Amino acid sequence: PNSEGRRTTPSIVAFLENGERKVGDPAKRQAITNPRNTIMSIKRFMGKKYADVQNELRNVAYNLEKGPNDTPRVKIKDRLYSSQEISAMILQKMKSTAEDYLGTTVTEAVITVPAYFNDAERQATKEAGQIAGLDVKRIINEPTAAALAYGLDKKNQEMKIAVFDLGGGTFDVSILELGDGVFEVKSTDGDTHLGGDDFDQKIIDWLAEEFKKDFNLDLRKDPMALQRLKEAAEKAKIELSSSTQTEINLPYIMPIDGIPQHLVRSLSRAKFEQLCDDLIQRSLEPCRRAMKNSGLSVSQIDEVILVGGSTRIPRIQEEVEKFFGKKPSKGVNPDEVVAVGAAIQGGVLTGEVKDVLLLDVTPLSLGIETMGGVSTKL
Repeated sequence: PNSEGRRTTPSIVAFLENGERKVGDPAKRQAITNPRNTIMSIKRFMGKKYADVQNELRNVAYNLEKGPNDTPRVKIKDRLYSSQEISAMILQKMKSTAEDYLGTTVTEAVITVPAYFNDAERQATKEAGQIAGLDVKRIINEPTAAALAYGLDKKNQEMKIAVFDLGGGTFDVSILELGDGVFEVKSTDGDTHLGGDDFDQKIIDWLAEEFKKDFNLDLRKDPMALQRLKEAAEKAKIELSSSTQTEINLPYIMPIDGIPQHLVRSLSRAKFEQLCDDLIQRSLEPCRRAMKNSGLSVSQIDEVILVGGSTRIPRIQEEVEKFFGKKPSKGVNPDEVVAVGAAIQGGVLTGEVKDVLLLDVTPLSLGIETMGGVSTKL
């Protein structure tokens, strides 16, 4: 567990007025009162050009500016931070958590990334590890790590596994074959801009539009109101995984003509599913492509593993079951299984875990650019 006694650490960094820095839960707790200096969802900006992330800018309360070489930089006071530097602060927290638990220094790491990360995004992740003082031994794909954790005790069985990985910011699906200790990835697909943040954004937009109808004012333009909407949206989404109705109550959200106004709304699970229907459908398209590229039929899949907190949404589980024709396995913890897989890969690299071979795929096509700027896929 980390210093707050939690088994998971939110990827959030906060800069306080006194120059202090907080990472994880302490950063999350103060986000409403310090929205401009609280950095979340940095993974979406890793290895990206500033021109590529214009649609994301309206969804974050902090300042992102164009830095050297068209890179997005986070502006805190008069300093610009790269996404690698922010990411390194989170990795430093993980490094010290591991050191406290193990009672020894930690210098090497295996870091997992979305399977659909491109080379620039992977390189940026590696750089973040180096800034944090870690020798990054291997970058492995999150769904592959999940399959490794799930299948280690089943390595003598032959099975075909689908991993459906919907996290906070990214989505991946991988099809693997497992047998004789060999984990072979047959295909992978995904969307690096689809995750829990987008489901939250649907609720944020709905709440903001409701308020706008009443008062003709957009709450999303105010950083503190936006941060309160974000927290309320995430809380409502989580509650709707276990109940069919939730109440969103935000008192004193914004003064209008000097009179404090409140935002109170009921949100049903059915309404939430309706708001997010396009996102749910978007998650199925990569599944179709991954199945096609794997050369397998859906009926050949023996087990479906759900990874990432967003797979707790009941409608997602229903759609996955409908697509693959079988109930997803409940035998893994969606929040922790990827980290367990990374640890196993670390064990393979140090020789502590034997008889395991990982054969992964390159998720994106390789091409050659010829004269005239025409790129041809190999």
